[in-house]
Amino acid sequence: MKLFVTGAAGFIGSNYVRHVLATTDHEVTIFDALTYAGNLASIRDVLDDRRCEFVHADIVDRDAVTRSMAGHDAVVHFAAETHVDRSIADGSKFVETNCVGTNVLCDVATQVGVGTFLHISTDEVYGSVEEGSSIESDPLAPRSPYSAAKAGSDLIALSYHVTYGLPVVVTRCSNNYGPYQFPEKVIPLFTTNLLDGRKVPLYGDGGNIRDWIHVEDHNIAAHLVLEQGAPGEIYNIGAGNELTNRELTHRLLELCGRDESFIEPVEDRAGHDRRYSVDISKVTALGWEQTRSFEQGLAETVEWYRSNRDWWEPLKAAAAF
Repeated sequence: MKLFVTGAAGFIGSNYVRHVLATTDHEVTIFDALTYAGNLASIRDVLDDRRCEFVHADIVDRDAVTRSMAGHDAVVHFAAETHVDRSIADGSKFVETNCVGTNVLCDVATQVGVGTFLHISTDEVYGSVEEGSSIESDPLAPRSPYSAAKAGSDLIALSYHVTYGLPVVVTRCSNNYGPYQFPEKVIPLFTTNLLDGRKVPLYGDGGNIRDWIHVEDHNIAAHLVLEQGAPGEIYNIGAGNELTNRELTHRLLELCGRDESFIEPVEDRAGHDRRYSVDISKVTALGWEQTRSFEQGLAETVEWYRSNRDWWEPLKAAAAF
């Protein structure tokens, strides 16, 4: 099988490509615009593989997408603008990439006859969940420009299945963590700050709850959905590792050898959902199960950042955070 993987110089996508190359004989085309979160250093180790090709282009560029996608069996669509704070500052790029870019990909995939289109989304499209867990048929209630743009991209992709018969499958995952995550996100930001002896900013009362899944477990589930998911269906992916942000911070403090004096309370941000939680019955029915405990995965992740300063230090220096 030949896979067309968008956004694969980013965090989840680059780890997905490693997973595919290590566990299958598939060929992979990485299609990435190399925006601030896309980094050639994240895929340098895979580019020498004869089964891997890199195309530097943007998913909103219809001509580039058409030239590159032809001849592929499946699309795995990770490319997106993802940071809530950035979307609050300016949502226009989020709509352009997440909605317009997804439409371009679906349209071209329909024209060239792609066999499967896997659209990677987020549990944030459900909005804040006060109790229980979101199921795939729940109404969407996004509360930030980022999550609204992702909800829009979900609906665009699914509409191509209904209207044109494109074999679209959607996954909605909880918060990922692991190696190669851009250090604006909470776990790499807090970890790298603490390793450098700097304080970490904790929003509000620190009581917001997230479910954490290791990126490898997420990618195992996503690839399973690619192979076995039913066209037109949505599959939630989560791990049941629900923690408040304060609990997560304390675990990182312990792993980095720091104390509570390194916590710097900051004002809560706008549109900050209190809790996310997804029901994963559909994906587990396909045979997926978690391979790492959160304790193991978090310790491994902190150690990765401790051992790979050459990857994250230039990113933090360039972004000045």
